[in-house]
Amino acid sequence: MRIYDVIKNKRDGKVLSDEEIKFFVEGYTKGEIKDYQASALLMAIYFQGMNSKETATLTEYIAKSGDEVDLSSIKGIKVDKHSTGGVGDKTTLIVAPIVASCGVPVAKMSGRGLGHTGGTVDKMESIPNMRTTFTQEEFFKIVNDIGISVIGQSGNLAPADKKLYALRDVTATIDNISLISASIMSKKIAAGSDAIVLDIKTGSGAFMKNIDDAIKLAQEMVSIGHHIGRKVIGMITDMDIPLGFAIGNAIEVIESIHTLKGNGPKDLTEVSKVLATNMLYLAEKGSMEECAKMVDEAISSGRAFDKLVQMVKAQGGDINVIIDTDKFEKAKITHEVKATQSGYISHMDTEACGIASVMLGAGRETVDSDIDFSAGIILKAKVGDYVEKGQVIADLLTSSKDKLKESEDKFINSLSWSQHKPSPKPLIYAKVSIDGVKKY
Repeated sequence: MRIYDVIKNKRDGKVLSDEEIKFFVEGYTKGEIKDYQASALLMAIYFQGMNSKETATLTEYIAKSGDEVDLSSIKGIKVDKHSTGGVGDKTTLIVAPIVASCGVPVAKMSGRGLGHTGGTVDKMESIPNMRTTFTQEEFFKIVNDIGISVIGQSGNLAPADKKLYALRDVTATIDNISLISASIMSKKIAAGSDAIVLDIKTGSGAFMKNIDDAIKLAQEMVSIGHHIGRKVIGMITDMDIPLGFAIGNAIEVIESIHTLKGNGPKDLTEVSKVLATNMLYLAEKGSMEECAKMVDEAISSGRAFDKLVQMVKAQGGDINVIIDTDKFEKAKITHEVKATQSGYISHMDTEACGIASVMLGAGRETVDSDIDFSAGIILKAKVGDYVEKGQVIADLLTSSKDKLKESEDKFINSLSWSQHKPSPKPLIYAKVSIDGVKKY
């Protein structure tokens, strides 16, 4: 078999065989297929597309290109949750303890921040002494002992995806549904869970800017799961407004703790409950109604919060800051942002809000950047709120004045104003399963 023929077949719109896809993924991972040849095939895929079977096969062989985690030694149905990323999205820190406290094992690998979005591992590492790197044996032991562990992704999980993503990034082939789906799902498949709930964000702070594209992505990933034998549900959720009021690392952990105690922001609480309910449903804990009641009870009884404390302790973290959040290290500088005019906030460019938090030190501007765990933005007003000129609408937290003015300008310019109250948008737009799309 020659890579030339594989490229030519896809260029001409033919369906690639399993053998051709396997030949490409294995050859490129080993370095036997050159970057310029892989680039040509990616561009052919970009223009000609792939059918659902091709996409599933591509995903499967990318997943098999490196380590595959075997979770069979952990009892029960293992359900994972993946978010496509957003601003203020700290749902893993809420959902995972809820689900684990209901008797469903959570053995989760999470990522770090990407661009304007925050990463779960970065948030967890804002907890003093918190470990996010473990051997597989240590990881399994924690899950078997307490029912939950959230760690960083393995260095050799789906290495083909790392190579292909880097190539797509520089060859203008990022925006293809099949390639995006294969990239996301290959890591989830390799991580070994039996079922996956996808939180696919849409809006100004998401990678998928409109609902229709988000639904198409969900359908592709649900189809991949079906072909590979995994149960997958996709929830389309709003990211046109930051989720919750905290954008950062330590401050998002604090907001997660409040939510687990039943005192969190309404939007964050609702999205977290919906995701947790669907995870319990995939774990066969009952009907959707029964699972929703279990989620409510896990929060109201304190079991979900207790499970977070157990996880932090098991992973070496300082539980004192979880029990008393005032013990988290505070930012050296708190700067109040005041409204430049009176009126309703009618829109927030959520991506710009995320970038403003990165400027403060809450995210990475380069791969090697250090994160200031105490930095970030605490919103005092959001879309739909009426504010007077001069009213404080956000606190900027940082340890350095270097980019404070630039961050403030970025944040203020992210806001749109109106003299009329904007119509509220739903938090949950649709649910995508193998049975179809249900819009809300």
